[in-house]
Amino acid sequence: MANIDILGNSHGLQAETIKIVTHISSGLAPLKELEPYIAPQALDDSAERSDAPKCFPETRVALQGDLYSWMQHGDAGNPNNMKWVTGPAGTGKTAVMGSLTERCKKDRFPVASFFFSSTGSIGRRTKTAFVTTIAYQLAQHRQDLKDAIAAAIEADAIVFTKNLNVQMEKLILAPLYDIATGPRLQGVIIVDGLDECGAEQSRGFGATGSTGTPLPSRTKEDDQLEILQVLHKASLTPTFPFRIIVASRPEYVFREFFNPPGPTIFFAPRLDLHEDYHAEADITLYLNSHFSQIRRRCTLSPSWPPTGTIATLVKNASGQFIYATTIIRFLDMGRTASPQVLLDAILVMKSTSHQQIDALYSHILESSGNAEHSVRWIRAIDQLNRGVDSGEAGRVFENLHSLIRIPPSDNHTTPYAFYHKTLLDFLIDKRRCLALHVERAEISTLIWESFVRVCTKGSADTGNPYSTDFLDFLFNLKIGEASAAGLLISWVPEGIGLSKHASPPPATVDWWVSTAVAREGTGQLLDMFRAVHQFRSTIVQSCPVTRPLIEWSTAIGGE
Repeated sequence: MANIDILGNSHGLQAETIKIVTHISSGLAPLKELEPYIAPQALDDSAERSDAPKCFPETRVALQGDLYSWMQHGDAGNPNNMKWVTGPAGTGKTAVMGSLTERCKKDRFPVASFFFSSTGSIGRRTKTAFVTTIAYQLAQHRQDLKDAIAAAIEADAIVFTKNLNVQMEKLILAPLYDIATGPRLQGVIIVDGLDECGAEQSRGFGATGSTGTPLPSRTKEDDQLEILQVLHKASLTPTFPFRIIVASRPEYVFREFFNPPGPTIFFAPRLDLHEDYHAEADITLYLNSHFSQIRRRCTLSPSWPPTGTIATLVKNASGQFIYATTIIRFLDMGRTASPQVLLDAILVMKSTSHQQIDALYSHILESSGNAEHSVRWIRAIDQLNRGVDSGEAGRVFENLHSLIRIPPSDNHTTPYAFYHKTLLDFLIDKRRCLALHVERAEISTLIWESFVRVCTKGSADTGNPYSTDFLDFLFNLKIGEASAAGLLISWVPEGIGLSKHASPPPATVDWWVSTAVAREGTGQLLDMFRAVHQFRSTIVQSCPVTRPLIEWSTAIGGE
């Protein structure tokens, strides 16, 4: 190659020795473009996770130590850069992952995390922002990596619309390759609760392919597998310097991926919190500490609780930390009865294994005053996928603080939240919750009745009877692409309608229509119009939602 003289009097400088850096200060603006596409609530220190569990001091010491050592040094003779942390519900996976992330930050060990949650905000429930959120965090650890990621965004402004594999390649793997000759980079990516990642139905309501045939819906397992495959590909890339920890329940998709049948070599070691680490000593330490606090606060006898109580509770927990933490929250309520009375109620429960947590949930719900109504509200809040600004919900949950995180009455922005997904698992499974089971039709009826009251009051009031926060909630409800009043419609594809005793639609929908237009433009009306007409063509006249559909269709502009 010919010599190129680009420095005046310099001689003998050849083109292949020149490295021109063009993005030294380009990181700020392009990374600003990245921010709208991340899920900030999925970060370990987000406001949404302010009450997230962490390991109790001096517990899970050996487990955390082993994982931290692997993150830094790997396994001797085993080059795998992925590890699967698993265990049944309630064994403390999220607490361990949260504590590990916190330790990494304290020790300045580069870490990027994503905490999925099926009951959290939308960004934590789907795969959409997974890669972008990881890339955003990695960019904070090294300026040269930040510049390289910024350059990738600048080169492909629509990279955020690409699939996860392309996003991983362009936003993480390619930038890491670009800085591979720089100082050695080491760190860890922690992914918690991947089993709670739901299906991303980005194709929209009634989406069809080029031939007009409906596109097949993706399942949550499809999206979970996609994330696993993207992470696996990254872990096999020579210039990828991070180890990866995936924490999940031992669901089928994870067992098949990490431990495939046949002679295939396992590419990622499994760590089972229930089988590999015995939690009895840690649960004992946790209960002893909290019982001491209750004893001092309530001025109980130094001999409380009676001899053998802690051992019995530890045995009943069967390695599930969620059992121990729920007991402590239940005893801390202390408003309905003394700690000893509440403790006696727990101790008389006769069941084994996971049935202990079921029995505990049943007792707390049945003690609430109106268990059936409480369960309806819990299921309704779960169905709406976010909190409810409702005075009635607050009254219903008054005695359920041990199960549900309830915001102060003057806080209209913080949603209701469940301490643990095992509560929903329990209530959804008729075989487990027995008499507490609520049919989905009852839930849809509760939502519809609440909506009828809202519209009726809005139509009758000459002013605006609702706060801005509540209207934000009301007009951002989405089930499929049906919104607000369309909640009742959303049950139709599954053959589930309203109760025969459900209230008729509000006398007028004018208030909803005018308020929707004022707050959201015509988008809400278009969504509802499309949903109503899609379903009207498939519903028989005897269906209990036919009349509401016709009235909404007419009010919005249909025939």
